[in-house]
Amino acid sequence: MAQNVTVVAERRLTKGKGAAREMRRNGKLPAVIYGRGRKPESLAISHPVFEKEIIALHGDIKSTLFNVDIEGTKVTALIRELQRHPSRLDILHVDFYEIHAGEKITLAVPIHLVGSPEGVRSADGVLDQILWEIRILVLPKDIPEHVDVDTTELGVGHSLHVRDISIPEAIVLTDPDKTVCTVVPPRIEVEEVEEPVEEVEGEEPELIRKPQAEDEEAEETPGE
Repeated sequence: MAQNVTVVAERRLTKGKGAAREMRRNGKLPAVIYGRGRKPESLAISHPVFEKEIIALHGDIKSTLFNVDIEGTKVTALIRELQRHPSRLDILHVDFYEIHAGEKITLAVPIHLVGSPEGVRSADGVLDQILWEIRILVLPKDIPEHVDVDTTELGVGHSLHVRDISIPEAIVLTDPDKTVCTVVPPRIEVEEVEEPVEEVEGEEPELIRKPQAEDEEAEETPGE
């Protein structure tokens, strides 16, 4: 099942880039929460605490349920967008999407490959993962933390596709023909050998000269 993380938030009235920068300097992170039938509401959360929680998730953010405590009112939400600084990768802004217990939602769930493929064990093949997440329609209570895909039986040249994945209590929305992973033959590096250059007696190597421009020829022509 999906992980649950509690986030304590407070309502904020200030908006704009200047106010957001000031919040971050004071250890607060600008956020917004919205959802079906809910007007967007601006929030502020603890930047250091939230950053620590995100790091602990090891990348499984989209499938994590967040219990957002807004000044005593608790709301269940998913992260719809996480904005980061382009170079420092600091979190700059968070978009939460409120969800309801009896309402199915669409989200992306990470794919984790498990097992050692037969083609890797016996033929030195290389396991290549092509698809890293799968979109599903599911009730909040049935959201999986991630989807495990067993690769044990894969031989060299064999692949697994979305149609091979079954997720209990969920409808898979990703194209069933998409390839999830494949085992490719071992990569063989061919060493290039330089062929010796044969020298012919009595012949001098041809010099490559830079052609003179027309004005240079005119300046060097005697008698003009």
